[in-house]
Amino acid sequence: MGASNITIRVEEETKQQFDNFCVNVGTNMSTAINMFIKSVLRTRELPFVITDVDPVVEKAKFALASMQAQSEINGTAKMTMDEINAEIAAARRERQEREANV
Repeated sequence: MGASNITIRVEEETKQQFDNFCVNVGTNMSTAINMFIKSVLRTRELPFVITDVDPVVEKAKFALASMQAQSEINGTAKMTMDEINAEIAAARRERQEREANV
């Protein structure tokens, strides 16, 4: 199978840093890029995660994680919806009774 050239553009500093890295690990840029390509073709995936972070989604994830952590602290993490609804109903009845007695 014949070889083919690929031309890519990178910043000069990035190229120099990558070349230095390759030399330090005993290879060169061409071999490293070929290893990357073959790895992608073998695994059918990129060897790193690419995400598009949506600040709204990230805030929602943080809020959910915070609520889950607080439910663990409060001992309510294992409660069913029926148990939660029963506690809410009981709290409302207590509040109504207090307001009625005022």
